[in-house]
Amino acid sequence: MTNDMKIAVLIDADNVSDKYIKYIFDEISNLGVPTYKRIYGDWTKPQLASWKTVLLNYSITPIQQYSYTTGKNATDAALIIDAMDILYSHNVDGFCIVSSDSDFTRLATRLREAGMYVVGMGEKKTPTPFITACEKFKYLEVLASDTADAVDITGQNGKHGTSKENMASKKELIQSLKTIINESSDEDGWANLGEVGSRLNNRYPDFDTRNYGHTKLRPLLLSLNQFEIEARRNSKSQNAHYVVKNKVK
Repeated sequence: MTNDMKIAVLIDADNVSDKYIKYIFDEISNLGVPTYKRIYGDWTKPQLASWKTVLLNYSITPIQQYSYTTGKNATDAALIIDAMDILYSHNVDGFCIVSSDSDFTRLATRLREAGMYVVGMGEKKTPTPFITACEKFKYLEVLASDTADAVDITGQNGKHGTSKENMASKKELIQSLKTIINESSDEDGWANLGEVGSRLNNRYPDFDTRNYGHTKLRPLLLSLNQFEIEARRNSKSQNAHYVVKNKVK
């Protein structure tokens, strides 16, 4: 994945607040270029009126979808149909589906089967099936706060927020890291930090160091006090790379 990917950004207005829009597109800019920017909803509903200014400021195309039948989500159907049309146009490298609705689980799976990079964004209430169907999943509350108070990793009843049920706990994270390091280390127990991060991302689609109050993996691992980290330089280059090993107690 490179940061010049062409990405279709499809937003479910029924399940996302307009207050997150800046953080959504800031995050997208780290991944690539949003070539499609569409948002779906019944724009005759008063509760969606707050989106008007946001749509103009971010050049997002609103797709009108009337709620024909009570209990049936026509918005979801419109988004799914558009996603498949975009897929077959072969104009994009990936999709960003912004919703907290599990109805998009099959869509995310189908897009990945077609070789697309799929990132999901939603609130912490998002059901696990949709999260795991995406290659990566970003919590909107975390993107908006981006502080150490985003998730409680202390395991204590303090002033921090509470973690999402399916988000890896501190204990589970440490155990997974130890296993990954053991599996990918050399004979001296050292593993490449970048490879460890990649394997961790593959194991947990919703893994993001910001979920645990850190912007990078290295300071997160140091804060856990379970790992040793060293900077190493290639004799032909001044650029350092980091290696990590499990602490021996």
